[in-house]
Amino acid sequence: MALDLPENIVLSKLDTLASWCRKNSLWPMPFATACCGIELMATGASKHDLARFGAEVFRFSPRQCDLMIVAGRVVMKMLPVLQRIWQQMHEPKWCISMGACASTGGVFDTYSVVQGIDRFIPVDMYVPGCPPRPEQLIQAIIDLQDKIQREGTVDGREFSLASRQQTIRALVELPIQSQWDSARNPMM
Repeated sequence: MALDLPENIVLSKLDTLASWCRKNSLWPMPFATACCGIELMATGASKHDLARFGAEVFRFSPRQCDLMIVAGRVVMKMLPVLQRIWQQMHEPKWCISMGACASTGGVFDTYSVVQGIDRFIPVDMYVPGCPPRPEQLIQAIIDLQDKIQREGTVDGREFSLASRQQTIRALVELPIQSQWDSARNPMM
């Protein structure tokens, strides 16, 4: 039983259509420092033209973005700002960790540099390199678009998974400093 449909009608599942819309309209929120930030800017320039992939609109308002690109090293003083921006972004949202410093702390194995942002916010894609080339970031965006197309649903069931909603270490409330001091030194 074949239907005679006009050329301007397409049949699809609603989940597939919503995923297609999401993957082709990513609005990145750049969180860039140091050399990786320069490569991120080069990715948005005319030579590499990120607009071909539907991710050309770099927004600096977290409420308008759905993709955070963390490029470069993140120090502990910047971490609360990063987390606040992440929490202000609406679901569905994704994160790309760009460069060795954002992914693992890079060569900065010190107390002040975060040794991987995945300890504090969920990361969907990692871009290796120091600094990674713009082509690598474009490939990560293409891979993320494939992931969105495969896993996306209209009602966002993929974001309510236990692995996505687990408590991240930095978002757990820490005890007050005086409690720490009294535990270490009973004389205080």
